[in-house]
Amino acid sequence: MFEYGNHTLITMDLNPRQTALIDAVRTQGPISIEALAERFGVTLQTVRRDVQRLSETGLLTRFHGGVRLPGSTTENIAYRQRQAMQSEGKLRIARAIAQRIPHGCSLIMNIGTTIEAVAHELHSHRGLRVITNNLHIAALMSTHRDCEVIVAGGQVRGSDQGIVGEATVDFIRQFKVDMGLIGISGIESDGTLRDYDYREVKVARTIIEHAREVWLAADHSKFNRPAMVELGHLTDIDVLFTDEPPPGTFSDLMTKANVECVVADPK
Repeated sequence: MFEYGNHTLITMDLNPRQTALIDAVRTQGPISIEALAERFGVTLQTVRRDVQRLSETGLLTRFHGGVRLPGSTTENIAYRQRQAMQSEGKLRIARAIAQRIPHGCSLIMNIGTTIEAVAHELHSHRGLRVITNNLHIAALMSTHRDCEVIVAGGQVRGSDQGIVGEATVDFIRQFKVDMGLIGISGIESDGTLRDYDYREVKVARTIIEHAREVWLAADHSKFNRPAMVELGHLTDIDVLFTDEPPPGTFSDLMTKANVECVVADPK
């Protein structure tokens, strides 16, 4: 028996490897077939058979080249769950971004648990001017010494304290900042950037338009993760920060898009 949120799924005759495979996806998030084969020391064909069976029972969902937990392309995972997921990888990404941010610069920081992690790592920076539509970031950054925080207006989304809507878009259009820091819910195999809330996407697009450089924070679980609303493309990004080397053809995509890929140091 396995529980996902409010749903309990009954399984029959799973072998230990299949049970461990489910646990791995629950812990790590979306993962490639190749990574699973290496993790369990079996062939790709063996993993594909396991994934086929687990997807038929509804315990996992397949996508091209990998597998993830069952979910919707229209609704994101709950905020508290997102905070806990890939926390170590997000911390490494946040530190890598913070090391690249100079003192005395202007930033727009949007909604997302990885971007919130970046805010935690900026406590020693001086002379920052931060514009944000994330109340968690506003509260955190306002306690930092020598940092000016400007909060966007708009509708507060109760699920994660993000601020969205047309008023938010209009507010951000007033500025041109050194760097826009954005998160994402999914990056598809053709380089399309996707998210769940069209209101949040409109804000993110505006940030891209009003930043001299755009930095994207995306842990490895975001690659090949589906979501409903198109935000943009890798060609809109200057630097992508992640915690593991991107899978498959993503490296070629980023090279063609002239995107610098920074894999955070595991140390």
